[in-house]
Formats: sequence, structure tokens, C-alpha cells
Amino acid sequence: MRSGLRRRGKLLPVLLVVCFLVTIGLPVQAAQAQTSPTLGLVTEVAAVGMTVSDMDRSVEFYSKVLSFEKVSDVEVLGSEYEHLQGVFGLRMRVVRLRLGEEFIELTEYLASKGRPIPVDSRSNDRWFQHIAIIVGDMDHAYQWLRRHKVEHASSGPQRLPDWNTNAAGIRAFYFKDLDGHPLEILQFPPDKGDPKWHRSGRDKLFLGIDHTAIVVADTDASLKFYRDLLGLKVAGESENYGAEQEHLNNIFGARLRITSLHAARGPGIEFLEYLTPRDGRPTPADHRANDIAHWQTQLVTRDASAASQRGFASRYAFVSPGVVPTPHGTLGFTKGFLIRDPDGHVMQVVER
Repeated sequence: MRSGLRRRGKLLPVLLVVCFLVTIGLPVQAAQAQTSPTLGLVTEVAAVGMTVSDMDRSVEFYSKVLSFEKVSDVEVLGSEYEHLQGVFGLRMRVVRLRLGEEFIELTEYLASKGRPIPVDSRSNDRWFQHIAIIVGDMDHAYQWLRRHKVEHASSGPQRLPDWNTNAAGIRAFYFKDLDGHPLEILQFPPDKGDPKWHRSGRDKLFLGIDHTAIVVADTDASLKFYRDLLGLKVAGESENYGAEQEHLNNIFGARLRITSLHAARGPGIEFLEYLTPRDGRPTPADHRANDIAHWQTQLVTRDASAASQRGFASRYAFVSPGVVPTPHGTLGFTKGFLIRDPDGHVMQVVER
């Protein structure tokens, strides 16, 4: 991100930008960030995707229990999709659902089915990922979920304590969908969260998706991928611990470093680095897109080729062999690729 531009022909514009920012009181580091070639490489977090075992059952759960609305429902097959997803002989049914202004994408592999989520998965395992759904009323939302007999992942809703300035007053609860994917409902106090969550009508219980959270082993290593390579911006940081956090994550002794990043549009991506305990397991080396534990977050870029070249140059692991064109834009984009972050989380980088 901050390597600088050293050629004589580019030095003068950079110096002018620096002088201007110093004049208005911003540090020189900000000028370097503004001139970074990777800033804004990803323009939008468009959808958060997960693999499901039974599409009709999952659509019913997300629609009837969590108020998502179906946007599209397609089946695809062929070599392009096999290369994109890294699964030979696939046939996929892909359903996009909307809640508020945000989207999830469910994928069922009708052919080449994968493995279920490990039954002993924990919140600090590095394949952990969830979506945080904003609710207008935590008590009513929790009772609604209880009525639909969802599986608890937390012991119950937790209110983060007042001593934690960055998280004080936030209420949260973890639960699971029918395949065991972790989900969260979240309610912000009036002084926190995106203002849109406080403008939303109170006639709705489930309002939209604030972020997707991923467990990382090393925040600094993850920043090199999401901030320095993809150009997302750090939006906030916190260190959470105590009885409430332990009961939320269902991890005794949980102490987390939390970092939130955002693109220009769409929900955030939040890092959960467990400072303690540090016994979370790494993503299996043979994890594939048709495994039910698979999530893929869809990131929109203006230039998929440039994004893939930077990914290869930085030696990140790819699921796809490179940029793959998709026939007829059936999935809502014309080309894309799958790339893994340092902990194995998969990003689907697409160009529309």
C-alpha cells in the first residue's frame, strides 16, 4: 500500500498531494494511501455465499425464519464453472436472497457433493465465518428464533459491557442454520453502527446484514491481503473479552482482537483474531467449494485481470486457475476467480 512512487515523472504530483494534505492537517501517510494503485481495487462486497445441502430447505429457513426474499434461482454446469469453483463434474443450483440492501448466495452442488461441517467445529476454528444480521429488537428476535427452534451457538443474547468503549451496549447472539452455518443477530445502541440501522422502520424485525466475520490467525497478515492487496479500508478496531464475550462465542477464556474493514459499498468484513485461547484449528488443506463448511464472499472489481495478477504476484493461493469467463452472465458477472486469504477463507472476485 505505502511503497511510494519513485520515478521522477510521478514525483511532482505526489509531492503536491502531500503538501495539500499537510496544509489541511492530514498526515503524509494519508497522501501515500490516496495514491496507492490498489486503493479501491475492490469496489463492493456484493454478497456472502455459503454451500448448502438441500436448497429448498435452506431457502425456506432463510425466507420464513429470517425474512430474506428470493432474487434469483439458476442452475449452471460446464467447464467454466468447474474451473471457477475448482470442482470437477459439478452441477450447481445457485439462489440469491436479499435482506434490506444486502445479499446472500446459497449454492447446492447437485453433482459432486462435498462433506458436512465437522460436528466439533468451534468459534475459534479458522474456517469459522458468519453473517451478522441486524435486528430492531433483540428480545423479540430471540423469542422468534426460539419459537422456530434454532440451534444455539451462544448461551443466549449478550450485552457487551460499558467498560469496552468501542463495543459498549451492543447486543448479540450466535445461532446456526439447518446445515450448521454460524449466524449472528446484532443490535446496536443509538451511538454505534451504521446510521441506516437506526433509520430503519420498526415494523421489521430483521433489517439487513452489517458484516461477515472471519476468524484469522494474524490480523497483520490478513490486513496485507484485504487492505494492501484488495484495497478495503479499516473502519474500526476493538479488543473484546470477559464473561459476555465468552458466552457469545461459547469459548472459555475468549479474548479477541476485532478489526472491521469496508469497501465503498456493501457489508463489512470483520476479523476475529483470538488472542486467547490460541488452539483454533486451521482450515483443512483439502477444503473444497462443495463442502458444506465452504463460504465465499463476492467482491466486485473493475479489473479482474489486474486483481488476479496482483494476487499471483503476492503468492496467494488460488482456487481458480486464473480469471474465468462465465457464459451469458448467468450468475450476475462476466468473469471472475476464487482466491484464498492467508487463513483459507475464499473470496470470489468478479467483474460485471
